[in-house]
Amino acid sequence: MLVIGEVINATNKKVGQAIADRDKEFLQNLAQEEENAGADFLDVNATRGGESSEEAAVAMQWLVGIVQEVTDKPLVIDSDSPEVIKAGLDKYNGDKVTINSVSAESERMEAILPLAAERQALLVALAHGAEGIPDNVEDRLTACGQIVEKAQSLGIKLENIFFDPLVLPISVDPTQGMVTMKTIEGIKSRYPEAKTVVGLSNVSFGLPARKMVNRATLLMAAYAGLDAAILDPRDSKMTPFIKLADLLTGNDPNCKAFIKANRKGLLVE
Repeated sequence: MLVIGEVINATNKKVGQAIADRDKEFLQNLAQEEENAGADFLDVNATRGGESSEEAAVAMQWLVGIVQEVTDKPLVIDSDSPEVIKAGLDKYNGDKVTINSVSAESERMEAILPLAAERQALLVALAHGAEGIPDNVEDRLTACGQIVEKAQSLGIKLENIFFDPLVLPISVDPTQGMVTMKTIEGIKSRYPEAKTVVGLSNVSFGLPARKMVNRATLLMAAYAGLDAAILDPRDSKMTPFIKLADLLTGNDPNCKAFIKANRKGLLVE
């Protein structure tokens, strides 16, 4: 299970203020904490809302630069704005980069997919259609198919796409947990070369004991075929579930990673 650290995101009030204040030390400490906690990728989102696209682009370039000063982990350039994503890519100096995200909306595909093709970037692709987030599995898979068709026409390989089936709060609609699981299964069935990813914490919004809900969801999603999760890697009680996900799905040969984690004292009950 690949772990994408979600912490450096301007939608978090403290992080957003740190970006506005150009608080380099605070943000670099977060990056190092995520790396030390075992993150494979670091998601960076510099858009606070309310600023111009030019201001957001400048903030993204600054953020990418200061994070790369303290970590070699590959970054996930995250924004709703294609202009901001492009600014982040222009600043990024690593070989391996991920764009987050594209949907099946035609304007967004036209803006984002050429950037991914040009940089040979990994790509987070949302099961989000032109009319919004479908409430059923088949329409979500249709949105994924539309992205596949356009991406492949530009030479983007399926193995470089991480499909996000979209996790909606089950406090709003209790059926959405299984819609997500079945969408993951459908993606892996139709596009076995592609990968899957979820923003894990969305599932528990509005509920008590949110971290417990997130951990249980991770295991269920792993069984359905989940390859990666966007989460806070600093949650020490999540680490055992990440290791268990690989162990129980046959992705930890000879149980080596699980045993190694135990020796390091990481399997906190």
